[in-house]
Amino acid sequence: MARTSGPETREKLIRAAEEIFAAQGPDGAQLRDIVRLAGQSNPSAVQYHFGSRAGLLDAVMAGRQARTERVMAPLLDALDADCGVRELIGALVTAEASLLADDRGCRCLRISVRLTHETGLRTGTPHPVLVDSRYGRLIALLGDRLGDLPAPVRLERLDLALTLIGAAFADRARQRLDGIEPLTDEAFFLADLIETTTAFLRAPVPGAP
Repeated sequence: MARTSGPETREKLIRAAEEIFAAQGPDGAQLRDIVRLAGQSNPSAVQYHFGSRAGLLDAVMAGRQARTERVMAPLLDALDADCGVRELIGALVTAEASLLADDRGCRCLRISVRLTHETGLRTGTPHPVLVDSRYGRLIALLGDRLGDLPAPVRLERLDLALTLIGAAFADRARQRLDGIEPLTDEAFFLADLIETTTAFLRAPVPGAP
């Protein structure tokens, strides 16, 4: 077997982890399966290169975020300063949709849906990966646009909206990976997701005058 460099081995482990984490879940996946799929003979390869399962998952999610951040950057820059909720959700959905273009992106969508509850929005302390990111900036802008909502309602709706979008894309990704024909074409799916999420965020507050 040809000897590979550290960066090459890390990349092999990340790609193998994407496949195994997507199939078995980040918590249920066996590290030995990842090491085997990556073609590594050292059973401690994950610990050596990433420190732990959590470190490997962080590396997988960092790659996923970098990809969507690249797509989101020009979308945010193109928005007017007074853009509304629908336009912001449209930028988010478009960036996430870029991951549907290949199997690797689809696997990352299936992994990240299990992690959406860790945004930190409900506690007011965003997850570290959101700090200084375009994703975090977009969420902050959404929060500003929903400033007429009571703070608890606003935070809960934002968190649930991200969960809804994540679940929708994870299901779409599952269908693609499994060769299942979706009920609607992609253009309709994306447009409907934008409208549905916008309506959810803008729904009247129960009991409000």
